[in-house]
Amino acid sequence: MKIPLQQGISLDPQQYIPPIVSAVTTVVLFVVVFVLIYLLGKYFVTRAVEHGLRRRDFDEALIGLVVSTTVLIIAVVAVALAATVTGFGVVLAAFAILAGALALAVGFAAQDLIANFVAGVFIIQDEPFTVGDWIEWGGNSGVVREIQLRVTKLDTFDNQLVTVPNSDLANAAVINNVANDQRRVAVDFGIGYDDDITQARNAILDEGTHIAGVLEEPAPTAAVSGLGDSAVVLQGRIWIDPNESSYGAIRAQFVEVVKQRFDSEGIDMPYPNTELSGGIEITNVDGVERVTGN
Repeated sequence: MKIPLQQGISLDPQQYIPPIVSAVTTVVLFVVVFVLIYLLGKYFVTRAVEHGLRRRDFDEALIGLVVSTTVLIIAVVAVALAATVTGFGVVLAAFAILAGALALAVGFAAQDLIANFVAGVFIIQDEPFTVGDWIEWGGNSGVVREIQLRVTKLDTFDNQLVTVPNSDLANAAVINNVANDQRRVAVDFGIGYDDDITQARNAILDEGTHIAGVLEEPAPTAAVSGLGDSAVVLQGRIWIDPNESSYGAIRAQFVEVVKQRFDSEGIDMPYPNTELSGGIEITNVDGVERVTGN
């Protein structure tokens, strides 16, 4: 039955049924295709990616990141395929162009963030250092507390927390003081030119050998490393396992026991000194010059 209107327009309720059915069918088809592709992709692709990374012994944090990124990519692909199947290709293309422009803008705005993120991935994978390592970089040093994808957190020896962007560490020469099983502790000891070098060397070697934590191999040494303005310099060298002994504590003990040994044996550790010779001219306020000195 048609209902006449004053403007001459007629409404037939049945004429809206096919469009509604078509719209509902399209939406249902879109949802079904999306869910099917998403679930199948998530089940098979993520399992394959995770299995492949674990076989290559990748870090767990990196595996989790790659799996999460894979799930996101699968969701985007599922939306694209579902939209194509249901005839939303034109709309999808428009959104793709908009998303590309937005991604470009965000990329320029977040260059530092992206650089830190990429550097974090390489740090986690390459492992130039791990949690608990004592590292030095760019004149700074600290013990690694936590490695994140964007930053690395370290504790200084003054118990201060330092947060360093990963790109700074990736682009710097990083010294890992505890990466190897052995590390040398070298200390310069100056003795007087009139002192016996052999006696001083024996004292350094004897004291270094008896410090707890010093390795027997390589054996301690004490070679003459230089002739200073006021002292003959012997460099005492001992070796420790940095994972078992504290470098700072061993070095401080080494300096102390050698100093006490030198004092007990009368070996001089001279201060830097400079001898002046010549004459000095002094002019008084009355303009009379007087020369003193030799």
